[in-house]
Amino acid sequence: MKLFKSSLLAMALTSITSVAHAQSVAISNATIYTSTSQGVLTNATLVVDNGKITSINPATVSADITIDAQGKVLTPGFIGTMNTLGLVEVSAVAGSRDASEKKADMTFDPSMAFNPLSTAIAYARKGGITTNVVVPQGGESIFKGQAFVVNLTGNMDSVIGNQTALLVSLGAKKEGSRAFDLQELFNKFDDAQQALNKAKTKADKNKEDSDKEPKRDEKIINAVLAGTMPLLAEADRASDLLALIKLKQKFGLDVIIAGGADAVLVAKELSEAKIPVLIDAMRNLPGSFDSLHTSLESAAMLTKAGVKVVLSAGGAHNLYQLRFDAGNAVSNGLSKEQAINAVTKNVADVFNLASGSIAVGKNADLVLWSGDPFEFSSKVEKMWIDGEEQSTQSRHDKLRDRYMTKSTMPKAYTK
Repeated sequence: MKLFKSSLLAMALTSITSVAHAQSVAISNATIYTSTSQGVLTNATLVVDNGKITSINPATVSADITIDAQGKVLTPGFIGTMNTLGLVEVSAVAGSRDASEKKADMTFDPSMAFNPLSTAIAYARKGGITTNVVVPQGGESIFKGQAFVVNLTGNMDSVIGNQTALLVSLGAKKEGSRAFDLQELFNKFDDAQQALNKAKTKADKNKEDSDKEPKRDEKIINAVLAGTMPLLAEADRASDLLALIKLKQKFGLDVIIAGGADAVLVAKELSEAKIPVLIDAMRNLPGSFDSLHTSLESAAMLTKAGVKVVLSAGGAHNLYQLRFDAGNAVSNGLSKEQAINAVTKNVADVFNLASGSIAVGKNADLVLWSGDPFEFSSKVEKMWIDGEEQSTQSRHDKLRDRYMTKSTMPKAYTK
């Protein structure tokens, strides 16, 4: 028994030592899109150690592994948003969908159902995605639940952030009036603010009242009121966006708008209110009377007006094409650097992530591309998440290899 315990201790110490002495990596001769004020660096060298970027263009390079990028493009890992990655495996199979629940409200935390082994994750990595903000689809309430953040390593501890944002859905309804939902939203925060003020007054008079534990939904609303959790609001029509600006001004909330089809009509107001907008760069046709002003040029127009823009690709299986969507935004007015920022730095800023740019101290979430990241023929050559190199092989590749392998068996089978 003593020998067995000693062996376990030795294994544990060996494991700890290997983690502490993870190999450092130097990437030299790279064209680095930093997504910082440094802009684009050519013939640059970057050093990664212990999951972090430790130096850029150091006088001397010391690393366990050195990779010659041969002038190729190195970017921060792209960050996906507004999708159900890891919560839906096959959209047509009800048993594989965990993103929605009829009874869901603001307390709904779908991260408990996140599947890091979803086949959609490896496919998303092929598109340069290293991090993702997952959102629920909720239920009948306007409050759909809480967003959360994951890395795309596929490891069982992939969830790296909970309560990232409170998602609320506004706009056109099949039944009823949007005014009712807006009124409910304002009343919810107004009631919560009054309750906090009342509790503070009572606490000043009677210390026992200050120890009263708030309910779960009250904790969430209070976090949004305190600014520690942003309000992520799905809305399109200009009048709804103006209502959200008023909501922010009245309660001092951290508001993020998703959708924003009519955002170009109120771009000045959004910029002055410092409200970022998450948009689909490929959305150019009205899907409803709320989205009559959407355009392929929306991303460029909003950016020019001073609005922080994040490009998103919805669904659990469309993240791979985020880079192509960003490329289309470039074709319609965004600069390449602005487009890269819209899928890296801007996302990190909006959701307070420790990645999204290439700077000393940032998480080493990096992608080395064979060519222009927005070019259809380019591909991911190497990818690192927290400094660890990741596979870019997906189920699609495995199926291709399986069925392209020569075999004496019938075509429907393989060895």
